[in-house]
Amino acid sequence: MSETKRTGLVLAREGGRFRVATGEGEIVAVLRGKARRDAHDRVVVGDRVVLDEGDAALGIAGITGIEPRRNLLERRTPRGRGNRPVAANLDRVFVVTAAADPPPVPQLLDRLCAIAEANEIPVALVVNKTELDPAGAEALAARYRLASYATYLVSARSGDGLERLFAELRGRESLLTGASGVGKSSLLNRLQPGLGLRTREVSERIRRGRNTTVAAAIVPIDGGGWLVDTPGFSEVGLWGIEPRELASCFPEMREPLERCKFPDCTHRTEPGCAVTQAVAAGRIAGERYQSYLVLLEELRSAPEEWE
Repeated sequence: MSETKRTGLVLAREGGRFRVATGEGEIVAVLRGKARRDAHDRVVVGDRVVLDEGDAALGIAGITGIEPRRNLLERRTPRGRGNRPVAANLDRVFVVTAAADPPPVPQLLDRLCAIAEANEIPVALVVNKTELDPAGAEALAARYRLASYATYLVSARSGDGLERLFAELRGRESLLTGASGVGKSSLLNRLQPGLGLRTREVSERIRRGRNTTVAAAIVPIDGGGWLVDTPGFSEVGLWGIEPRELASCFPEMREPLERCKFPDCTHRTEPGCAVTQAVAAGRIAGERYQSYLVLLEELRSAPEEWE
């Protein structure tokens, strides 16, 4: 009879060590053997890993392999400084913004949504701090509902809307992402009281959030499920997408792009473009379309990223 493999779930990376949840409790592990040599297949939070017995005296196990992934969310830092795997085996990505303080940056939200779509991971939008600008929050949510995204209007301060959001998080493996200062840690503290995650006010000088999460980490949810919290950031680049595939990363463009007159339509100025017709008719939000054009130009100007 073959010996049962010992496996665990990677909760966080701390330097060269990993916090791993196993059936017997949380342990510390390091990469060993083939797992250590496979730099292209880096271990990330959410990975199911194969463990050896390790060094009992030191209390450190060894990670010898990675179980097959359902998916992998990666992002690229701006100006070509390399791609960074963020988390694996996700059921959904929740892109978080604030209604105000800091003000929402729609183009950043669209980038984050496109990255998740490119990785074939379902996306939803969370608008936090709705008490600061209820009308603005609703207008922003309406833009993403038009793109067929589920939207959640919430207030970590007052508690409004949180139960509906938390019901979607329980029993699943989800990831929260968004700019600094939008309240991801505050939402986690409301979801899981006792975590005591650090939160900070938005910088008065530059009106941007101060990053309080320094690395992606998984938080277990009472009642089942896991939630990945990620560092906030203000910029993120696309990579690995051919320009002609970008439109399919915008859900509201998928149906009309099939009706374009030319099969290689870039949905800019071509005659007979069903996408631009949908924009003109209000079926695609103009702001979302402008984000598409910015991302398209970014991909077209860096062909070495996708050839």
